[in-house]
Amino acid sequence: MAVPGLSAAAPTKLRWWSTQSSPEQLAAYRYQIETFEAAHPGVEVVFERTSDEGYAAQLAAAFAGGNVPNLVTHLPSFAVADYWNAGLILPFDDVISSIGAERFNEGANRVYEIDEGVHAAAALGNTAANMLWIRTDLMEKHGVDAIPTTWDELRDACSRMQGRGIYGAPLPYARNSMTTLVIIGFIHQAGGSVFSPDLEVTLDSDEAENALEFYASMREFCPAGATGYSWGEALSAFVSGATATGLYAGRVLINVTRQNPRIADHITCATYPTISADVTPWTFNDFPSVFIPADAADLDLTRAFAAWLFEPEGYIRQLHATPGHVLPVVSDVASDERYLSNEVIARYPTEIERLSAAAAAGQNLGWETTAHPSNPRAGAVVNSGVLAEMVQRVALNGEKPRDALKTTASRIERILKA
Repeated sequence: MAVPGLSAAAPTKLRWWSTQSSPEQLAAYRYQIETFEAAHPGVEVVFERTSDEGYAAQLAAAFAGGNVPNLVTHLPSFAVADYWNAGLILPFDDVISSIGAERFNEGANRVYEIDEGVHAAAALGNTAANMLWIRTDLMEKHGVDAIPTTWDELRDACSRMQGRGIYGAPLPYARNSMTTLVIIGFIHQAGGSVFSPDLEVTLDSDEAENALEFYASMREFCPAGATGYSWGEALSAFVSGATATGLYAGRVLINVTRQNPRIADHITCATYPTISADVTPWTFNDFPSVFIPADAADLDLTRAFAAWLFEPEGYIRQLHATPGHVLPVVSDVASDERYLSNEVIARYPTEIERLSAAAAAGQNLGWETTAHPSNPRAGAVVNSGVLAEMVQRVALNGEKPRDALKTTASRIERILKA
């Protein structure tokens, strides 16, 4: 929002970092930047890319060298909690107030209230990152009567639909953040958790053993290249038609529409299956964030630009860049006809509704359940790669799941004490 009288006395450069930078998103960002610069004479906003796999190292270098950006967006909430507890980012409540706290969906910023009464960031959107995507044409062809809701049903569906160059699933088995975050989801889908509500390590459990055994068993339904998959490869496998099911957020919708329209009328999504009907689905929501590093310069203009990202016209353009992927957390935008009239959102109302409901109820390692407090060490655990290594030891090297769990639990304990 424009702040009366707020302009730069001398040329001022604001630096904006984000892990999200598809061509469509960059076009939306350019609109937001250009309109902000027009409303704030003397200000230049420079967008700089980072990535889901690279942001931790880049930000560590920036914090250590005192060369931080003014604004960072789209990082997961567990990373924000880690930076907040290290004193590396500023309270965000002034920005939330200038946007209008009442505009946010109820509970949208709960995950960022790491210290009571203070928000370290705000949610820029919601994601339902580990939804099950499935080809309905292949279901019909191979006699799969319903979308799988349990692991046994998922294995059966993948087995039936695999063949003639099509694999059952694109699950990752690489040492990267996707494998880490996906196996956390499987542990919860088995009824377990990585931490207890007291933030004690509970990884060495029957539930986690079941998750590892099942995850390893799914390797036979995944392409050979899954040992190197991260988010992009897993997305492309389903969108291209190489796999009958997928695991991803709503970016699937626009990618299929544009890249493989032949299957566009034959895809749908649901929450990812669980070990049994007795276990509630667990959706990974990274709670895409917006926050300000503590050493950022030009704070008044930085806060004004942070609030500007929620101005309806620009915010809707951001959401429309990947419709269904980053979902609105501002209630007036979610009901805005300009948002709802998007071609992809209008084409897939059932899928958008399922994505929105799953994301709103979502969690992640930084906040595993509503009984858990914020976990300030979750980011360190994710970035260590120990959970992905655990998957590789079992699924690729044949190690017994319980041995891998015991070793990994000990490694997490050491990370907590570091």
